[in-house]
Amino acid sequence: MTTLFASDIHLSTARPGRVTAFRNFLLGPCRRARALYLLGDVFDVWLGDDDDREPHPEILSSLRQLTDSGVPVYYMTGNHDLLVGEACMLSSGCRAIQEPHCIELHDQPVVLLHGDALCTLDEDYQAWRRTFTDPRNQQAFLALDFVDRAARATQLQLQSSTQTALKPTDIMDVNPQAVTDLLRQTRTTHMIHGHTHRPGTHALTVDAQPATRIVLGDWYGEETILAWDATGFRLGTVAQVAP
Repeated sequence: MTTLFASDIHLSTARPGRVTAFRNFLLGPCRRARALYLLGDVFDVWLGDDDDREPHPEILSSLRQLTDSGVPVYYMTGNHDLLVGEACMLSSGCRAIQEPHCIELHDQPVVLLHGDALCTLDEDYQAWRRTFTDPRNQQAFLALDFVDRAARATQLQLQSSTQTALKPTDIMDVNPQAVTDLLRQTRTTHMIHGHTHRPGTHALTVDAQPATRIVLGDWYGEETILAWDATGFRLGTVAQVAP
């Protein structure tokens, strides 16, 4: 059977077509999958497990239908959905995984992560990441009134968009040395991540051994996923590679 991977769906009411496409993906091709791995930024904004704004309830319901059917769904948070917590996992039936997460697929050791931790040349972003992944800071943010959380999130998004527009594109991509270091550290030959919105497959050599980095695409345009079965892996749209 096929294992499916997706990331950077960025679901919101601003893109209703993507919400429909993702629900169709969950209730269609995923039903025939061995497992589904969601590697972060499924939601464009998640302000805590009390964030019941649309499209969150319908997506959690669709995930629950999938997990209730017997297909395991593994959820790793990204930088847009850092605050997805235990209550979300319970309501959706998903299983939380932390990065880096190592699995074995058809005798191949694979490491999974969202991908932003690899963008080490973007020092401003890494400083932000350290701040917002600190459990104490997350607890302080979640203690705020929901209206205040929403206002702060909007402000942060505006600041991020402004800063991103001023940065060279290569700074916001992964650092090749960080990729090599993680493959070596985890003793894996394959890496799967998202975050950069630059889908592709990259051949590497680590300690004289071949390795592969697979980058998942976003869902702003086409629904890009990775499918992996006994014949190998395929990166493409849902229509192209889903079982």
